[in-house]
Amino acid sequence: MNLSKQDALYGRDISKFQRKALQVPDAQALIMDHVLEGLTETVMLEQSDGRILASDISAPHPYPAFRRSGMDGYAILSSDTDCCRNGETVWLKVIDNIPCGTVSKQVITSGKASRIMTGAQVPEGADAVVMLEMTETRTEEDAEWIGIKKVVDRDKNITPIGLELQEGEVIIKRGTRIGPGEISVLATFGVHEVVVMRKPVVGVFSTGTELLDIRAPLEPGKIRNSNTHMLASQIREAGAEPVIMDAIPDDIMLARQKVEEALEVYDLVVTTGGVSVGDYDIMGDLVRNGSMQMLFNKVTMRPGSVTTAAVQNEKLLFALSGNPGACYVGFLLFIRPALRKMLGMKDVYLREWCVELGSDYHRVNNFTRYVRGRLEVIDGRMVALPALLDESSVMITIKDSSCLIVIPPELKGAAAGQKVNVLLLPGAFS
Repeated sequence: MNLSKQDALYGRDISKFQRKALQVPDAQALIMDHVLEGLTETVMLEQSDGRILASDISAPHPYPAFRRSGMDGYAILSSDTDCCRNGETVWLKVIDNIPCGTVSKQVITSGKASRIMTGAQVPEGADAVVMLEMTETRTEEDAEWIGIKKVVDRDKNITPIGLELQEGEVIIKRGTRIGPGEISVLATFGVHEVVVMRKPVVGVFSTGTELLDIRAPLEPGKIRNSNTHMLASQIREAGAEPVIMDAIPDDIMLARQKVEEALEVYDLVVTTGGVSVGDYDIMGDLVRNGSMQMLFNKVTMRPGSVTTAAVQNEKLLFALSGNPGACYVGFLLFIRPALRKMLGMKDVYLREWCVELGSDYHRVNNFTRYVRGRLEVIDGRMVALPALLDESSVMITIKDSSCLIVIPPELKGAAAGQKVNVLLLPGAFS
């Protein structure tokens, strides 16, 4: 019996299965056209770790703000050591001792020197610091003297004003994720409040009568609802805040109600499950009901070809496959970039490298395959090793992967040693 006769026999509407497949870049571009940059908020510096900077920050003053000693030693006039070229020892009278955090009132003139600590402000008149180890000392008439036997160049061991940053120079650009280095710089310049992008709040839920809560005992024919927890982790990595809602059974009216409620409350909504071409294509039916604009419901990719995106009242809804592998990849290719754009980040897509394939990959398909894989350095070469289990329904290899190996259909598979493009997974080298 052919498909149309079967559908007629069981009373199924096959028109809903007609999907126009988009190429991945086209689907991504379509999404980006509907992404709105989010709002900002001000947080204390100690609360800014991991947040996304909302505007450029410029240096309010040069750094260092004063001439700084790079050594423990003596601040001197370099010209006093010119006689050392002839093998002579020059003796200089020590007139001050300068610890860090103090400013000397003594001016260094010819024949004078001041003891100085690393990081302390170099006194007026001095144009060099001689290392402690290059001097000898003596006491004469209750005064300390230092002897120098080698020529000391002008500016030796002095960090000049503005060596690292000049006043007005941009120190951190908007869209930067704030980490230890950024916090150190901001604290150095006294930036104690930071304007950051507000985290988008993402509503997440799964559909499927077969789903159990993760705390529930296993039942025949049932599976635990792992996808929402995986998605929540991915959402946090992207810089947003997930809200996991209860899974809903295969009920189109209930699904519509939950989606409508979620779109009212959250900045973006993600569902998993109910987008196949089976009898319970719940999310597919929902986005085709005319109340929202469907962007696409099929993409030329494996896994996750039935990934669906729609927009309503300027808010995006993503319906991902219930298969964990497809759900995982669909988030990385479409939802993560959307969230990063909402956060004002410039590099929204996964980084792409060209590497060597470590083993044969024989599977052939009319759609581009995004194969989970592991990056390794072998004999000095970066090599991508495809996962042995890469089916859409397989979840165990997600945790062992550091890249997605891109196998376009024209390759008809790929042989070991062949150059392939890979997409680096978040945290691939952490």
